[in-house]
Amino acid sequence: MNAQNRALSCNAAARNGGGTPPAVPLVSILIPLYNEAEFIQAILQRVLAAPLPAGLAREIIVVDDASTDESAALVEEVIGQNPGVVRLIRSPRNQGKGAAIRQAVKFATGDYCLIQDADLEYSPEEYPKLLEPLIDGSADVVFGSRFLSSGRRRVLYYWHSVANHLLTTFCNIISNLNLTDMETCYKAFRTPLLKSTPIRSNRFGFEPEITIKMAKRQARIYEVPISYRGRTYEEGKKIGLKDAIQAVFVMLRFWIVDDLYQDLSAEILDAFSVAPRFNQWMADAIRPYVRKSVLEIGAGMGNLTRQLARGRKRYIATDIDEEHLSRLKTRLSHWVNLETCLCDVSRASDFESLADSVDTVVCFNVLEHIEDDLAALRNLRSALAPGGRAIVLVPCGEEIFGQLDVILGHHRRYSVAQLRAVFERAGFVVEKVLEFNRISRPGWYITGKLLKRSRISRTQLKLFDKLVWLWRRVDPFVPWPATSLIAIAAKPPVSGTGEQIHEKDSATAVSRPQR
Repeated sequence: MNAQNRALSCNAAARNGGGTPPAVPLVSILIPLYNEAEFIQAILQRVLAAPLPAGLAREIIVVDDASTDESAALVEEVIGQNPGVVRLIRSPRNQGKGAAIRQAVKFATGDYCLIQDADLEYSPEEYPKLLEPLIDGSADVVFGSRFLSSGRRRVLYYWHSVANHLLTTFCNIISNLNLTDMETCYKAFRTPLLKSTPIRSNRFGFEPEITIKMAKRQARIYEVPISYRGRTYEEGKKIGLKDAIQAVFVMLRFWIVDDLYQDLSAEILDAFSVAPRFNQWMADAIRPYVRKSVLEIGAGMGNLTRQLARGRKRYIATDIDEEHLSRLKTRLSHWVNLETCLCDVSRASDFESLADSVDTVVCFNVLEHIEDDLAALRNLRSALAPGGRAIVLVPCGEEIFGQLDVILGHHRRYSVAQLRAVFERAGFVVEKVLEFNRISRPGWYITGKLLKRSRISRTQLKLFDKLVWLWRRVDPFVPWPATSLIAIAAKPPVSGTGEQIHEKDSATAVSRPQR
């Protein structure tokens, strides 16, 4: 059994209201609409009648992009016949397909989103093909390809197909994918993934933009063959040469720009994924204290998990964000010792199934986000077996608290005395407090405190990461305080067991490398 289908419940009954059956899974079918009076009612009837995988319900969200014909009124007629299933959103001005999809995503409430054009080129009969890889957990995104071996397709413009292949090839080069049909309308997504991704393109640039962003976010992308009944320009086809040229510029833009998350804190977390040497430096700092059975709190996208999980008997990676865990599972699906779990460190009920179950808890860059940090530490303590260790990294120095801390949701930065005090109140014995990463403190102060910037540049991080070999050597000799503190603290053993907590080199004072 691999990490993709192994997961802890983390007191799931408490999450869904004490055992209440979960809601019926729902697919949101998003239909951008502009001047399709001839086809809109026919396609809506086909969408309403389309087969879906067993147990899946549907909602249909139509966004009228300021049509000048009767399209919106015809949708209203269908709504009257199907109340509660079809919804119409009206845009005040015409902006394009991408803008309409962006609007539709805001109103989507389903577990999955599927894009459907408002004409008859694509057949809703093929929804099961598109949705199955999402439902069985294999995929995050599914493209319906018109060029894979499949059923029949209408033969049309040669140069149009050449342009499609060229654009797909260029997109593949940029995104390092091997798609056969990037420009396809039929794209299906897990809704949380799509909602968390900003959509900037207003017109048909949506197609390459979302493809490149899904690739950069390391989403699991699948293709399935679909049939295709293309139409001529006389029959209402809208995409043209102008859109193909625009698509090239969209691809170049999002090749350079990493605009991947709606949430700035997630964007900063993702930026650290391009700093493997820095992540290894953090892991090496605590590796001597990590044992065989590990619970990681706030694993995020797995930047630290990849460094620490190898060789452990059991490694439980947790986070409060399903999207972060999904990306982590994608990256580490081949690790059989890895389990994943939704877990909120501030909620005691999430730790009931974890009580006394591990010998090490690793918690990096989480405690500062929690208003009641004492209660959070007590929850960590409850997960540890007697004699087990908590290894907790927090930001150091209230005097450098700045805009980056605000964006990241920090309540505080700690001093050594504050960190020791809260651990002792939580019932831990503090073995060591390590000062970590002095070298970046001036940069953090200038960026967040003086310049009040709200982003960390991926380019800057890449450059910093390339020089980690140097920073590791000079860091012990830097005269100013550290950027972070790492507490190594033990849960006392049960009285009378005689179990030893402290290592020979343990100390209750701050540990600082000898200069």
